[in-house]
Amino acid sequence: MTGTTPIRVMVVDDHPMWRDAVARDLSESGFEVVATAGDGDQAVRRAKAAGPDVLVLDLNLPGKPGVQVCKEVVAADPAVRVLVLSASGEHADVLEAVKSGATGYLLKSASTEDLRDAVRRTADGDPVFTPGLAGLVLGEYRRLASEPAATAAGGEEQKAPRLTERETEVLRLVAKGLSYKQIAERLVISHRTVQNHVQNTLGKLQLHNRVELVRYAIERGLDDA
Repeated sequence: MTGTTPIRVMVVDDHPMWRDAVARDLSESGFEVVATAGDGDQAVRRAKAAGPDVLVLDLNLPGKPGVQVCKEVVAADPAVRVLVLSASGEHADVLEAVKSGATGYLLKSASTEDLRDAVRRTADGDPVFTPGLAGLVLGEYRRLASEPAATAAGGEEQKAPRLTERETEVLRLVAKGLSYKQIAERLVISHRTVQNHVQNTLGKLQLHNRVELVRYAIERGLDDA
């Protein structure tokens, strides 16, 4: 996406007034709202047809829960970023959403400006969490990384692909929980260059999203380097 191409957004919520208000606010802010949906099954169908860049998703949906919608949409198109917009700040809900493939998690108490910023950052691949939840998610990454790693057939771990020095540097900062913007400032490179390094690393490691990438990095101790 560029400055001349609007971010394509889909809004999913079972409350019509809330859904319409969010869609209207985003549209008036320059986003292209390509679809809306009020239940889980409808959300999966319309997301596949509309191909949004960002799916703004409530968790409490009739028919099919939001976490299942997230799993199915991301499985069908890994390029779709999911920003959960929920009334629940329960830790279990946050962690379940992240495990299902969500890039970020914002509470409905957030301001309109917070939502606009979150959608923009989510589209860029940055993890976006309501203050207080980011540390929880990073802790969960570390817990997952402490579990025994899966091994390839034959019981031997696959040989790790070779990363460039810069890719390893970026990966180390991702594992520490820094946003792409913070990494760009730390390394004095552009935000887009950080994104490119992350995408290249995902490809080399055959990983699908930031959750898997952070787990990979922590398993190898890069967050402590």
